Parts: sequence; structure tokens; C-alpha cells
Amino acid sequence: MGLSPRAWESSTRALSASDIVAFRSLLTLFGSAFNERETYVSAQPDDDYLRRLLGSDTFMAIATFVGVTPVGGLAAYVLPKFEHARSEIYIYDLAVDEQYRRQGVATALIGELRRLAVERGAYVIYVQADYGDDAAVALYTKLGTREDVMHFDILPLDISGR
Repeated sequence: MGLSPRAWESSTRALSASDIVAFRSLLTLFGSAFNERETYVSAQPDDDYLRRLLGSDTFMAIATFVGVTPVGGLAAYVLPKFEHARSEIYIYDLAVDEQYRRQGVATALIGELRRLAVERGAYVIYVQADYGDDAAVALYTKLGTREDVMHFDILPLDISGR
């Protein structure tokens, strides 16, 4: 069961190029939340890569902290459009530590992303949810408009052209 919202104070903010330690903690949180520790923790990029990523115009990481510990976070990509002078933002990952779920952390993360989207001139934020992830579907339904689309993974060709 989660903590009472009055039992802790939090802050939500975008991470900058100097927030490498916090971002690594966020990766650990993603690994735990998605039960994919190997994916998120075992082969993390070096500090220079993360500094460039966190400082880029096409990637955003937002975290909710209790003290200095991230208890929720999201990673999003800014996709500049070619047909209009605007962009879209794709939420790639969003996770909240289990003991802080259902207490407004995910909503605060998306709220900060919405604020930043206005600053960056984005006209829409979109996210994919999996069938069966009822909590995510409920959150996104509360905040946005549902579109049912198909998703396809297309693997790149190897050097031989296969």
C-alpha cells in the first residue's frame, strides 16, 4: 500500500545535462518497475553520452523526487516535424516506484511534460500503452484522447542486406 500523500513532499522537474547521477537512479527505477533490470542497468552508457543525451533538444527526462531520490520518471523524445514548423513529443517510458503509485506522481510527471511541450512548441504528446496495463490506460484516458493504432517492429538490415 502506498504512503499517504501527506507523509512525503515531492518535487518534479526536468533533468539537465548535469543530472547524470539522478538519471542513473531513474534507469534503476525503470528496470525495477518494468521488471527489466538487465535492460536498464547492465549496459548503461558512459557519462559523456548521458550528458549529451540529457542536454539535447530531442530528448527529455523528467523525475519526481522525494528528497534526492527519484520515485517516478519519464523519458520522452521530441520529434521535429517536416510538414510544419512544430514538433510532437513521444513518451517512451514512464514509471513510478510501487510505494508511490496512485498518489499523483505520474500525473505530475505528465503535467511537467505538458508545460515543457508548450515551451518547445510541440502540438501534441503521445504515448503507447499495452493491453492489460489497466493503470496506464486509465491514466492516459483521463489525460488524453485514445486512438487505436497498430504497432510494427521492423528490424534494420544487416550489412549483407538481409
